[in-house]
Amino acid sequence: MHLFDTIKNNYAHFSKGQKRIADYIIEHYDKAAFMTAAKLGAKTGVSESTVVRFAAELGYSKYAQLQRELQDIVRTKLTSVQRMAVTNDRLDGKDIISNVLERDIDMIKSTMDSVSHEDFSMAVDAIKSAKRIYIIGVRSSASLASFLAFYFNMVFEDVKLVSPSGSSEILESIYHIDKGDVCIAISFPRYSNRTVSAVRFIASRGAKIISITDSATAPSAKYADYKLLARSDMASFGDSLVAPLSLINALIVAATYDVSEQAQNNFKELEEIWQDYKVYDGETK
Repeated sequence: MHLFDTIKNNYAHFSKGQKRIADYIIEHYDKAAFMTAAKLGAKTGVSESTVVRFAAELGYSKYAQLQRELQDIVRTKLTSVQRMAVTNDRLDGKDIISNVLERDIDMIKSTMDSVSHEDFSMAVDAIKSAKRIYIIGVRSSASLASFLAFYFNMVFEDVKLVSPSGSSEILESIYHIDKGDVCIAISFPRYSNRTVSAVRFIASRGAKIISITDSATAPSAKYADYKLLARSDMASFGDSLVAPLSLINALIVAATYDVSEQAQNNFKELEEIWQDYKVYDGETK
């Protein structure tokens, strides 16, 4: 159930202090999402322990879980202008570069602790055995999809980067997908309807779906055979995608580890082509 529904359904049973917390979260969830339990308590005139008990009353084992859900709501619901206002408030008076880099480090650590090793391993097996590999990512996720496709194209025979154009063009690009294929769908807030529509169509065709996203409840994740979850964080009007990129790096390494002799021959030929055409600076022959 949505967090706000849970609060409203339990509101009558809250203490006076808990009701003040509930009222503040409902009215100012964008600010509450980035407050510590102590700061939220000070803002609502209650103790830190009351805030912690409030989270427990809602079914969370710790306050950080309530805070995480609030942050997810903020990231998926706020407009770009609202995101900038929240970020400016969060970073007010702080060393921006240190703050942003530290949060990126935290996102990678959180991803490493929570990603499913079983889903990761099965996703790698599905990629290696696929007849064709489709990679979908639109809007901010398009750069991640392009990065993955760039390296997969060097190793695998049939890799298709689905162009981030209109919904109908995407569906036409994946029209021939079938049970022998795999689709890697990359989607992060604010989630694109084009990706969701494409993944729903792919699921109807029986192809394997690997969802790289931030939550098991993300729109595209519900259609996935394998979920690879990476934490992302709101960074001004956009999102930090450092942890997702790190997860994609791991996927590239695992999927191309112990590559076939044909793939190694591909690289030898590519190196010769790159050298002949001086693709990289400083190369001579």
